[in-house]
Amino acid sequence: MGADGASDPGRPLSRRGIERLDLMLLCLEALDLNGGEAMVWMSEQLGFTELFPNRVELWKRRCHNPLRRACRRGVLAPRDSDALIHLLCEMADRLYPMLRSLLDSSEPPERSAQRWQLFHERLSSLIHERMNPRRSAVQLLLDPGPGLVQCRHLVQGLALAAGVGGVERLRASLMDAVA
Repeated sequence: MGADGASDPGRPLSRRGIERLDLMLLCLEALDLNGGEAMVWMSEQLGFTELFPNRVELWKRRCHNPLRRACRRGVLAPRDSDALIHLLCEMADRLYPMLRSLLDSSEPPERSAQRWQLFHERLSSLIHERMNPRRSAVQLLLDPGPGLVQCRHLVQGLALAAGVGGVERLRASLMDAVA
C-alpha cells in the first residue's frame, strides 16, 4: 500500500473505478462466450461463494456501475469490489493467451484488425444489451473509432491484471481512476 492509500483494499472505489471494473468484466465476457458462468465458477474456486453464489448476485454487485441500464445506488462495499478485482485478475490470467493474441503487434495488420473488429462487435453487443445508450460514455464505447481505442485500453488493462501482482496493479489503477 502506498503512502496515499491508493492501493488500500479497504477503500471504496470511485464511480470511475467501478465503471472501469465493470467494463473490464464485460470485456472478459466478450472474450469468453460462457463468461458469466465462468465467473460464477471462478468465484467458487476463489472462495467467494458467499458473495457470489450465482449470476444474479454477481450481477447485483456489477450494477453499481452508473453506465448500466439498471443501476444500483450507493457505494459498492470494499469487500465486494475486492472480490470482483480478484475475480477479474483470475479470469484475465485464464484468458491471457487470448489477450496476448489481441495485443500481438507481430502479426499481419489485417489479421490483427480482424480480431479487434470481432472483439469490438461482441463487446458492442453486450454493451447494447446491458448499458444505458443515453449515456455519453456508452455512446463513445459504441463508436467504431474512439470506442475501439477505449477497447484496446481495457484489454491492455486486463493483460496487466493477469499474473503475479495483477491484483495490486489493477486495484491501484482503479483507485487512480479520476472523475
